[in-house]
Amino acid sequence: MDWTRHIRDFETHLRLERNLADNSIMAYLRDVEHLRRYAEPQGIEPHEVDIRLLQDLIKELQETDIAVTTQCRLISGWRMFFRLLVIEDVIKDNPAELLQMPARPQHLPDVLSDSDIAAIQSTFNRSLPGPARNYVIVEVLYGCGLRVSELCNLKLSNIYPEEEMIQVIGKGNKERWVPINSYALKQLEIYLLTIRSQINPQPGEEKYVFLNLRGHHLSRVAIFQFLQEAADKAGLHKHVSPHSLRHSFATELVQNGADLRAVQEMLGHGSLSTTQIYTHLSSQYLRDTISTYHPHYKKT
Repeated sequence: MDWTRHIRDFETHLRLERNLADNSIMAYLRDVEHLRRYAEPQGIEPHEVDIRLLQDLIKELQETDIAVTTQCRLISGWRMFFRLLVIEDVIKDNPAELLQMPARPQHLPDVLSDSDIAAIQSTFNRSLPGPARNYVIVEVLYGCGLRVSELCNLKLSNIYPEEEMIQVIGKGNKERWVPINSYALKQLEIYLLTIRSQINPQPGEEKYVFLNLRGHHLSRVAIFQFLQEAADKAGLHKHVSPHSLRHSFATELVQNGADLRAVQEMLGHGSLSTTQIYTHLSSQYLRDTISTYHPHYKKT
């Protein structure tokens, strides 16, 4: 009964104290159930799990070629589960804290150049409402580094034209302020005056900036689709997504000498370590530059 009781308490903790979304709760519960299925047949209860058992399970999973990202997620779930058991005085130490996270593979989006962005935007027929709106969306995503969910949920009250700032509600309902350049702001204002004002929003949709022609705020899927279609039409042999624009925004800033903490603030990263990936990208950019232009790099 120990596993059942503790997993039930864990679910209550995630739901009421951590206030997580249902999908996140189910993912954490699956992680612990995975551990339970391994430990329970061996007669091992939650308070008896040690670092060796966790290492054996990870090793077994690695032999099945389970993805590194899945391994990392499992370890995170176990850490949170045992952390609760420590809080409840069921165990003294958290065995999962001693597990070393496997190195995550870096699958980064392609960096888009200014000419790539221009090529994408050139495919939009701006005499038509939908493509004209899409042109502005690309400008805002690339100019402000927003997540696609942040853009979909952007509200009219979040735009501060006099300050040239937009208010963004990011992950965890965290608020941040991001500058918007004058060109992007001008295009946004034109969209609001000439296109958005002609659309009749559906009930409850009145507050959103970017609407489809039926009056609903845009979905993530719709933005993914028109971006990739535009990239294909522009002849770009790259996988282009909203995150490509955010990624390119950050890469441009770091490569041109922006302070990393400022970039962290604009991206809404909770940890500087997340933003530091762009430092590595910048280092690679410098190496590529010197290998291209320094004569001794051409010696063999």
